[in-house]
Amino acid sequence: MTPFSLVYPLHVLAALVWVGGMFFAWIVLRPAAMKALDGPNRLTLWVEVFQGFFRWVWVAVILLPISGVGMLHLQQVGFETAPKYVQVMTGLYVVMTALFIRIQGLMLPELRKAVEAKDWPAGAAVLGRIRRVVGLNLIVGLVLVAIAAARPMF
Repeated sequence: MTPFSLVYPLHVLAALVWVGGMFFAWIVLRPAAMKALDGPNRLTLWVEVFQGFFRWVWVAVILLPISGVGMLHLQQVGFETAPKYVQVMTGLYVVMTALFIRIQGLMLPELRKAVEAKDWPAGAAVLGRIRRVVGLNLIVGLVLVAIAAARPMF
């Protein structure tokens, strides 16, 4: 087993956890929560979901650049000579990370504060904003995965 064959699966799994988690939350959990829970319980659920999921996203945020750079070094390639699709993937990773940090650092504390204060209208407004940013991040993540799978040579 080569070092690359150890690093690459970790890289793929980290991306899978992050993008797959957003897909599940947006496509499956959100509609189910809308049907099954009233507003206050739904907001409380999302605070807990985000806290649990974001721990795993941080693992991905840390592991992806380490494993990505590691794979480049194992192939004796620098970033400037890496294939263009790798450079595009790196840029999309930066976009995804920035969107995630925006949610984690700015929006989630606002949601948590609204839920703790039982200010349900404010919480619903924040959750709506979070939903839009997660939706955007999901689209970026799916594009990134498609590029990784296709490995276009542009």
